[in-house]
Amino acid sequence: MQQVKTNSSILLLITLSALMAFTSLSTDIYLPAIPQMTQDLGGQAELTVTGFLIGFALAQLLWGPISDRIGRKIPLYMGMILFVIGSVGCAMSENIGQIVFWRVFQAFGACTAPMLARAMVRDLFDKTRAVQLMSTLMIIMAIAPIAGPLIGGQLLKISSWHTIFYLLATIGVLMFCSLWWLPESHPQTKRASGAFWSVFRNYRHLLTHRNFMRYTLCIAFYYVGQYAFIVRSPTVYIDFFHVDPQHFGWLFGLNIVGIIFVSFANRFLVKRFSMEQLLRFATAFITLMGSLLAFFAYTQIGGMVSIVLFVFCYFVSVGIIGSCATVSALDRVPEMAGSGSALLGSLQYGSGIISSLLLATFSDGTAWTMAWIMAIFALASAVMIWRK
Repeated sequence: MQQVKTNSSILLLITLSALMAFTSLSTDIYLPAIPQMTQDLGGQAELTVTGFLIGFALAQLLWGPISDRIGRKIPLYMGMILFVIGSVGCAMSENIGQIVFWRVFQAFGACTAPMLARAMVRDLFDKTRAVQLMSTLMIIMAIAPIAGPLIGGQLLKISSWHTIFYLLATIGVLMFCSLWWLPESHPQTKRASGAFWSVFRNYRHLLTHRNFMRYTLCIAFYYVGQYAFIVRSPTVYIDFFHVDPQHFGWLFGLNIVGIIFVSFANRFLVKRFSMEQLLRFATAFITLMGSLLAFFAYTQIGGMVSIVLFVFCYFVSVGIIGSCATVSALDRVPEMAGSGSALLGSLQYGSGIISSLLLATFSDGTAWTMAWIMAIFALASAVMIWRK
């Protein structure tokens, strides 16, 4: 484990947090614009989320082994360049096909940010400190999902959705410059050697590593439910419950405030309870909340209030599941943290593809489809932890 002078650096903490938040910002900031984009582009703008997740999932499988071979910082620089190009392409798109293509391209760059931030935390810190730091990062990075929809909603009042993507390009440039402050956490002595393509064999080992996959699938299944809400919430809140697009961000941000508090509490909980105990409690809790959400969505008892309440309880649990399961998974494969982080991230964010397909196939315009998807995959997440 490396010991670096920047362990307590505020700049390191802020930069890692920004990298972890990159994916959320890339999607959440334009959620209020999805109904308008659907009209302007002549197609389902929700496909832009699906395209982004496909690119995000596939690209990580490439970048992970590369980072094990050449270090963490060079792939990050390259990723930011691709992200900026993709963001400008999105802003200039004139139909749904073009913007889906550029969202996939954008994702090939964006995926390097959270993936390599996780790997760098594993490179630099021991297990307990890594969980505490991951919880801290989640507190700071929660600013993006709160600010994103609010900023996007306000931009729609004075401009168009195109401006949102130009703003993302600007943020990408700023992130490129901020990488100067990051240390190279993967020194030459620890990098993969031998034939270049041999590092991709790590995935065969990881996919057959029972304990690594147990924690990884716990996260992946949970995020199927998370993305069901992220993708469908604009339609549910804005179209079904008639919430003003400018106010959508407040409802979305409410969940993130909860994540901040749970993540803060998790910093202290890991000192008192094992990560396994915390994961068992959290997955049992989301299973219960998902079941109640499905019941109230089907019966429509309580209207929007019941949906907001149980979504909140479900969503905030990521403050425990996200950090504890991630660190537990990567701790099983410290010698290939880059590849492990890539596979974990690929399955985690690729799980949104499942959400999008299920929503597109079964959606009835209400909160019901979103709710039962969240309930079923909460149960699947719990099974991964409770059944050893």
